Amino acid sequence: MKFTKISMIFCSAILAVSCTTTKNYKINSKSGTNTQGTVDFNQKGKMVTMDMSVFKLTPGIHAVHIHEKGDCSATDGSSAGGHWNPAKDDHGKWGSEHFHMGDIGNLTADKEGTARLIFKTDKWCIGCTDESKNIVGKSIIIHAGKDDFKTQPTGDAGGRVGCVEIK
Repeated sequence: MKFTKISMIFCSAILAVSCTTTKNYKINSKSGTNTQGTVDFNQKGKMVTMDMSVFKLTPGIHAVHIHEKGDCSATDGSSAGGHWNPAKDDHGKWGSEHFHMGDIGNLTADKEGTARLIFKTDKWCIGCTDESKNIVGKSIIIHAGKDDFKTQPTGDAGGRVGCVEIK
């Protein structure tokens, strides 16, 4: 009886650990900027949390989107392609009637150019087989301007100042 109870506790602990995935990335500066920072993704069960810390941004509001290609090789970030939009929806504000899976929203950099954004959703996954939810193989783009949540298909967010390849 004692062995069975210990085995059940051990197996439960292994199962709990296996349901959590964490990925950490460095932000690559683009378009001649000095943008830097980190993006951490954590999936626990069906919930994915993105924790973004950005430094050396121009003070003000900057759009953040997931783009369709995990490629930050171009100096202007254009190699990341357009917004990730597996359902072919109109661009918009996350949670509204129409939005891309990559329409995260805006972050605000303070007068020192520092910003943090924490975003949680059950509409993404890290490395799952559902391509309409899987963020691996995509990229995060930080834009020079704010997302207006209406201009199609980009939100009129301007150039790309930071890029992260999600591997």
